[in-house]
Formats: sequence, structure tokens, C-alpha cells
Amino acid sequence: MTTVLSSNLIFRNIKIEVYKNIILRVVLYGCATWSLTLREECRLRVFEDRVLRKIFVPTTDRISGEWGRQHNK
Repeated sequence: MTTVLSSNLIFRNIKIEVYKNIILRVVLYGCATWSLTLREECRLRVFEDRVLRKIFVPTTDRISGEWGRQHNK
């Protein structure tokens, strides 16, 4: 899945839909039976951040050639 999420050939909105409808459902399968601890909650956040970083890859500025910064908005 990392090749799909980091591909430049697939639109960003399609990648987000793949994340919501496939990846997130597989990760959270059976979560109603979990006793969610703070550690597991933190691990889920880290996983989500990693997937979103794959989707929103940093880009270079065409004029200056420098890497663009991604902000949490």
C-alpha cells in the first residue's frame, strides 16, 4: 500500500478515500472489543500520521528548488 499512497499518478482525493474505506477499516476491525489504553491510542495516532505523510508527500518549489513545508490544517 505504500507504493499506492506515495504514487504521483493517483490523485490525492482518491488516496484519502482508499485510506478511509480500506486501510482504516482493516486497522480498526474489532475495535469494539478492545480495552483502549493510552499507549494504544498514541500508536493509532502515530499510524494515522504516518499514512497521511505518505499521502501528502512534501513537494519542491519549482522556482527555488527547495522543499515545501506541510502544515497541519
